[in-house]
Amino acid sequence: MVDATASSLVFDSVDYGVLIPLDVHFDDLDPYGMLHNSRYTVMTERAFNTYAFSLGFGRSEETVPSHYVVKAVTIVFDLPLIGNGKIAVHLWTERIGHTSATIGFRVCSRDGSTTYAHGTRTIVNVSGETMRPTEWSEGHRAGFDRIQGPEA
Repeated sequence: MVDATASSLVFDSVDYGVLIPLDVHFDDLDPYGMLHNSRYTVMTERAFNTYAFSLGFGRSEETVPSHYVVKAVTIVFDLPLIGNGKIAVHLWTERIGHTSATIGFRVCSRDGSTTYAHGTRTIVNVSGETMRPTEWSEGHRAGFDRIQGPEA
């Protein structure tokens, strides 16, 4: 279960975006005791869901239900993350379009000082009925704006 409480979000430890604390468990590791390459994207998904849940999205009482699909993920592995324990994922909005958004991310140490991997994740908002792209709600846009990254 993802902890989506406001206390799990850290805004003041980073210059932009949000830092989401997470835990690496034993079953996230490869045979060499390093975070398995596939788990970096899982950690990023968990962090994004934590942020979205903190805004009330993804809940059954959500007034404007949303569904999104991942269109693309890019990732660069900077350093091996060895062992289980506490980490964080730093998220920020790179681009928000009519129906899609690109989120930048870093999988990093809990304090944000060491980066293990970085990349982007592009999602497309789709209608739950037609599964066709649909525009973001104003609430979604406000959530993306809240974690706006540095200007390019």
